[in-house]
Amino acid sequence: MTSATSPLFQGYRLGDMSLPNRIVMAPLTRNRAGAGFVPSDLAADYYAQRASAGLIVTEATQISQQGQGYQDTPGIYSDAQVAGWRKITDAVHAKGGHIVVQLWHVGRVSHSSLQPNGGAPVAPSAIPANTKTFVNNGFAETSPPRALDASEIRGIVEDYRRAAANALKAGFDGVEVHGANGYLIDQFLRDGANQRTDRYGGSIENRARFLLEVMAAVIGEIGAARTGLRLSPVAPANGLSDSAPQPLFDHVMDELERLHPLYVHVVEGATQGARDIAPDFSFAALRRRYSGAWMVNNGYDLALAERVLAAGEADLVAFGRPFISNPDLVERLRRNAPLNPLDRDTLYGGGAKGYIDYPVLEPVD
Repeated sequence: MTSATSPLFQGYRLGDMSLPNRIVMAPLTRNRAGAGFVPSDLAADYYAQRASAGLIVTEATQISQQGQGYQDTPGIYSDAQVAGWRKITDAVHAKGGHIVVQLWHVGRVSHSSLQPNGGAPVAPSAIPANTKTFVNNGFAETSPPRALDASEIRGIVEDYRRAAANALKAGFDGVEVHGANGYLIDQFLRDGANQRTDRYGGSIENRARFLLEVMAAVIGEIGAARTGLRLSPVAPANGLSDSAPQPLFDHVMDELERLHPLYVHVVEGATQGARDIAPDFSFAALRRRYSGAWMVNNGYDLALAERVLAAGEADLVAFGRPFISNPDLVERLRRNAPLNPLDRDTLYGGGAKGYIDYPVLEPVD
């Protein structure tokens, strides 16, 4: 295909947004927030450099201090954080871009040093994540979690609602609820982490309840046309598993069809890993259950992205780490140009190096 005929470079109407292409910048944690977990001024440059993406989904952004799991990640629960994000949305919009914020509660994937009063991270059940987090400029084992009391869950749902309201104050075009990669919502969904015996555990309907309450609260606050959701049905990220993911996520998709958020963003296979880890799982079956915009993610290159779009298997394709080292990724894909190598030593934390200093292509006359 040529750039003129490729569906990847065609416009797409997503809610109230007219996207110039079908390329999405996926959320990418960079651990560069400043004091008070306020996004830095450098972040405005970082995101504005990448505004040629049809849509930007920000790095995961905690809805509360309790929701934080990694050092120097930004929040969206204080006035200072909202003001910091406003600089970023203004910079992206000035370049003609569109941007949504990913709302995040990590659950058990945290460290007590990050939690209020040094407390234990929270989870559906007191089952350790058996993974590492980034604290004190290095990686450390996550702290053992405590099980949430049922009376606490409503407060966390309210934190999501408040964060969505703050997102609009900060100038975002919408939000993406982070329900993937082994964090709190995913922990409630999957029986490898959820062994509750109350209305939030046991049956598929009960385990899906928290996700659906969060989605209903966010949609009730800002509208379905501004609300997306990310899921990773089979990813083993952060020690997560489920005994029967197909019926679980079939049910989730049926319920989402009723709520009808703006889009569903699906990680196919293992996050940042193999796409074929669950050959019996049918992502196509999920797609058939949901009539809204379908965004796919995980290991996509130009050829695969064009193929799935041309076949109608997706509406949007999200690219992750290629956007870190290629702020002009859209143009590089359009020209089928080589990509800059990724400097892995600067992925997490630091300053401008490996953040806003990657080279871009020379303009074509």
